[in-house]
Amino acid sequence: MMKGRIAIVTSRGGHMYQMYQLRSWWRKFDRFWITFPGVDTTSLLSHERIYYGYEPDTRNIVNAVRHFFLAWHILRRERPTLLISCGAGIAPPFFYVAKLLGIRTVFIEVYDLLSHASLSGKLVAGITDVMLIQHPRQQKFYRRALYKGAIL
Repeated sequence: MMKGRIAIVTSRGGHMYQMYQLRSWWRKFDRFWITFPGVDTTSLLSHERIYYGYEPDTRNIVNAVRHFFLAWHILRRERPTLLISCGAGIAPPFFYVAKLLGIRTVFIEVYDLLSHASLSGKLVAGITDVMLIQHPRQQKFYRRALYKGAIL
């Protein structure tokens, strides 16, 4: 196992599956997930350490505040060296707390958004350490993003 602990923050469904696709990378690390309970998380992450957030997560200000406090609690206890996500609504509060705690962050913009930036991407673009885009057309939304090709 490689040195360092990573926190993987993601909504269920497509976002979670995209992060799961990076398993050849993340399985080398001590890691934990912050997501939501569901069939996909129960089956794909059955051997993973998981913390659950509050639903609904997208455009819900009450749960965004609750996620901020949840992030404070989890990240202070776990002390990851890196937090990574591709969204959605659960991600921004964790990114802001990670920034306050000095934890490095990576946000991966989802591949299928080419006409506009995701709300999560917009909210974290100014504070994340690394912003990765998967299509060159996304560069117009994130000036300091890195394009390395499709990674998910």
